[in-house]
Amino acid sequence: MYDTILVPTDGSDPANRAVEHAVDLAGKYGAALHTMYVVDTARYGDPALSSTELVLTELEEEGGELLDRVADRADNEGVEVTTFVCHGKPHEEIRDYADEIDADVIVIGYQGQSHTRTDIMGSVTQRVLQSVDRPVLTT
Repeated sequence: MYDTILVPTDGSDPANRAVEHAVDLAGKYGAALHTMYVVDTARYGDPALSSTELVLTELEEEGGELLDRVADRADNEGVEVTTFVCHGKPHEEIRDYADEIDADVIVIGYQGQSHTRTDIMGSVTQRVLQSVDRPVLTT
């Protein structure tokens, strides 16, 4: 059913649940797992100023460490995993990467780190749902 699964993450609790679900699916179906972290340049700007560049570099490093933990989790379950860190608008980068790897499904958290209310879907998740032509599972 699934050969390629994409799970974007930002380290939030819903994203961590998405990672767990994606790893389980990949193990069940013998699928390749791709995980990604997007440094949101729409939120922080382009690295034109030195302070902005430092923030983006720090976020990229944090994203890389987060993806390393996802890879360790997947490796422990015998799941092949590819990690990807990029800069841009998260929903666009997720859509484009899903297209690039021809993901059979995107598994994404219901909302990300910036949300304090649990009764509304996050804007990135909403935009992914509206912009892709493939199944999306939310957790």
